[in-house]
Amino acid sequence: VEFSIAVLSGDGIGPEVTAEGVKALEAVGRAFGHTFNLEYGDVGGISIDKHGTPLTTEVRELAGAADAVLFGAVGGPKWDDPSATVRPEDGLLQLRSHLGVFANIRPVKVYPNLVESSVLKPEVLEGVDMVVVRELTGGLYYAEPKGRHQTPQGWTGVDTMRYSEGEIERVLRVGFELARGRRKKLASIDKANVLECSRLWRQIATRLGEEYPDVELEHVLVDACAMQLIQRPAHFDVIVAENTFGDILTDEAAVLSASMGLLPSASLADVPIEGRRIPGFAPDIAGQGIANPVASTLSVALMLRYSLGLTEEAASVERSVEMALDAGHRTPDIAVEGTHRVSTTEMGDLIANAIAP
Repeated sequence: VEFSIAVLSGDGIGPEVTAEGVKALEAVGRAFGHTFNLEYGDVGGISIDKHGTPLTTEVRELAGAADAVLFGAVGGPKWDDPSATVRPEDGLLQLRSHLGVFANIRPVKVYPNLVESSVLKPEVLEGVDMVVVRELTGGLYYAEPKGRHQTPQGWTGVDTMRYSEGEIERVLRVGFELARGRRKKLASIDKANVLECSRLWRQIATRLGEEYPDVELEHVLVDACAMQLIQRPAHFDVIVAENTFGDILTDEAAVLSASMGLLPSASLADVPIEGRRIPGFAPDIAGQGIANPVASTLSVALMLRYSLGLTEEAASVERSVEMALDAGHRTPDIAVEGTHRVSTTEMGDLIANAIAP
């Protein structure tokens, strides 16, 4: 079977880890007889430097025409000037909006042999296996009015949180459906004690819960959720949150798995998935060959499963990752005494070489 894949590696460690994800994808092609036609494009800071914009029309069209998109990461200190008129992250937001990818899925699983690499106590991490669903195209990151203006009292910055009933319902349905196929527990995250958007969110979650009587629905305030993620993370099965809350909580959840480099990510537009994001541009370690490519590789597995419908192939990638970790191979971010420290490309080779039907 033949597929077209847009590869947008981005900035920082994006090109390094995406290259290892591509390596795994090509290994899948050889093992299972598929052809993946890869087309590359610039996005984020590198696109600003080359083209003056974080997302060109050509790359937008490339992504829209592809069967799936492999997205690296964008941003870095070079482009962090608060007064800049264009920012790398604008390219990511524009791409999400263009593709209509409204729900980000991030599985958070603690591998037993990586417990010692986490900063948390082993007993806290026992049984952690959750999925965080984050709304991607609404809320503070997109709603208008937005901007800064000068007043007699000084500058004022404005961001608007706005959600429609339809936007909330569709992402909550993703969470309910995922929970139905897992442990049948859904935690709906809001700030209903303060925010009107959250009160609407909770109201819709409650109504949808009646359609899913087999799923245990729990309403959790976002600050309480942030605390519980560290205190008793195994309590959670599926978490659904709006854009800003989900952005923060998914990064916090990386602490559970020991490294951002272990958390894959997939972004859905209805179904199937049209794109995905690898977390963390990590400019401080770019180019040193020490970045962890596991998240990128596992994101390829999510792409195979959801975007392309290749379930067996996705499982083979996931098995290969587990084999490499079980054998004691570690990039520096998760290495501990007694493990074998490897580089980014070495870890990528170990995983790709183990992929088989």
